[in-house]
Amino acid sequence: MHPPAARPPWHRHLYVQVLIAVAVGIAVGWWRPAWGVALEPLGTGFIKLIKMMIAPIIFCTVVHGIASMTDLKKLGRVGLKTLLYFEVVSTFALIIGLVVVNVLQPGAGFHYSPTAADVAAAQSFTAKAHTLSTVEFLLHIIPVTFFDAFGSGDLLQVLLVSALIGFAIAALGERGAPALRAIHFGSEIFFGVLRIIVRLAPLGAFGAMAYTVGRYGFGALANLLALKAGFYITAIFFILIVLGSIARVAGFSILRFLAYIKDELFLVLGTSSSETALPGMIQKMRRLGCAESTVGLVIPTGYSFNLDGTNIYMSMAAIFLAQATGAHLDLRQQITLLLVAMISSKGASGVTGAGLIALAATLAVVPGVPPESMALLVGIDRFMSECRSLTNLIGNGVATVVISRWEGEVTPAQLRSALLPQAS
Repeated sequence: MHPPAARPPWHRHLYVQVLIAVAVGIAVGWWRPAWGVALEPLGTGFIKLIKMMIAPIIFCTVVHGIASMTDLKKLGRVGLKTLLYFEVVSTFALIIGLVVVNVLQPGAGFHYSPTAADVAAAQSFTAKAHTLSTVEFLLHIIPVTFFDAFGSGDLLQVLLVSALIGFAIAALGERGAPALRAIHFGSEIFFGVLRIIVRLAPLGAFGAMAYTVGRYGFGALANLLALKAGFYITAIFFILIVLGSIARVAGFSILRFLAYIKDELFLVLGTSSSETALPGMIQKMRRLGCAESTVGLVIPTGYSFNLDGTNIYMSMAAIFLAQATGAHLDLRQQITLLLVAMISSKGASGVTGAGLIALAATLAVVPGVPPESMALLVGIDRFMSECRSLTNLIGNGVATVVISRWEGEVTPAQLRSALLPQAS
């Protein structure tokens, strides 16, 4: 019987290194704001390195999962269950945000009127905002060329191309075996590159946090405290109660699940982008016992269709701005806002600032709320983005395990065993 492997020193854990880097980054940004702003390329560069690997990893994961699946009816069944789950849970997130912001009334009595500087600050987001019709949205999923999907970084385009290649290899039968082995080998190479890049996570988190505090200062943490506090409390409630209840029904503990993905959570905390944790989440969901095809379908699709944190933020932020500008929205208008937000939130991935762009698209159809009022949120969006991204990440992880449970790929006993502290 082999002796148990020695635990690595505490300082070798990625989440500890990232947490220390975040603390040091906050200190540098507060002590020398100019230095903090100058350190922005560290955070930006790390995020770009991670995003560079997302498309090829998603491609290999989805292609291998579909091509190796003998029962293609299962794929259609999983896809239908996934979209249904996403829409139900995302809608629930929007409704919770709407209820909380109406109860707390964080913008009441603000009496805000935009200045010329506010108009300029908000224009960068309103210019990018464009609410796609259903037809436009579907056509946008189709890339201009095969390789354009990888160049644009649009996950839905990558998913479409990957699914088509996977089906094509599956249709070849035994003749497709060499291609399947090549895809599997390519996946191992890309994940190997990713392991090298992730070692730079503390450096990226340090630069991102130093820039955030140096650029916006602790004043941004104090301003609009009611909205931020309400949003954070609502997100925590959604994770522990809503997602926690879903997890309990599926046979696992949400708290143990959070401990299992702690490295990814701290990575998102330091970079304010849930995309940085996407490859790591794919690996960890596989280790839990979820089928490769299920992971490859649910995780990337969730980054466009299951943005629980973004949905909570959008409903709360839109009503907050209405309250702050004195625009009264009746129940019918708020329901309209919710329906529009359900559409405009699709495709708002974990990149910092995407939440504001989606919010601008939503406000475009809400009468009485000036788009310039979004300047109120620009200064604190970086801090809101962290909570949005964390909630999005957790929601997609829970969705993957739940769909896998529905498909009988993993049992509650297996989940409980895999989620034990020593298994993480």
